[in-house]
Amino acid sequence: MFNPVAGEVSSRLAKALDDRTLRGICLFPAMHGYRLDDERVKEVFAVATGRGAAVFAHCGVLTVGVRKKLGLPSPFDLRLGDPLALAAVAARFPSVPVIIPHFGAGMLREALMAVEQCGNIHLDTSSSNGWMKYYPGLTLEHVFRQAIAVAGPDRILFGTDSSFFPRGWQQPVYDAQQATLGTIGVSLDDREKIVGGNFDRLFPVEE
Repeated sequence: MFNPVAGEVSSRLAKALDDRTLRGICLFPAMHGYRLDDERVKEVFAVATGRGAAVFAHCGVLTVGVRKKLGLPSPFDLRLGDPLALAAVAARFPSVPVIIPHFGAGMLREALMAVEQCGNIHLDTSSSNGWMKYYPGLTLEHVFRQAIAVAGPDRILFGTDSSFFPRGWQQPVYDAQQATLGTIGVSLDDREKIVGGNFDRLFPVEE
């Protein structure tokens, strides 16, 4: 997780990425208080260029489960997680893979617009996708249909995600998403891309 507001963007990122151990830069604009088309975000993309790094930018609704469970405040500015602002920067750096998690986390329409504008933007499917409650009648089946129609199977990355310990793999999320992909008739080849192949292409193992 990287906060560009903290300053020294280029030097801090170069130090983190140059040994190629880290391959992703995670941005949380609503948490750290900046727009996704901020000049400092452009600097993040410039450093990522040519280093094999992807930019993971959290858009839409942001909740930190452990904070909520502990009753801690989460003064996040959700206006800052706009996929359209992200697209304005991503379009200038077409070689940098960009990932918007949770189908835009409530900004599905804007995320799909960003994906259509920029061929380097990908969607990830992680979490329970509870943001669907903001769209009356929306189902995971509809979400996947629209995402595949706009992004295609090559720009969707499967993820499970967890806000609580133990973090990580969530079998029910995987089962629900696999069932949905089967229901809407996604081929086995395309399902393989979504659940692993696309990630392996973006983050190849270096010998």
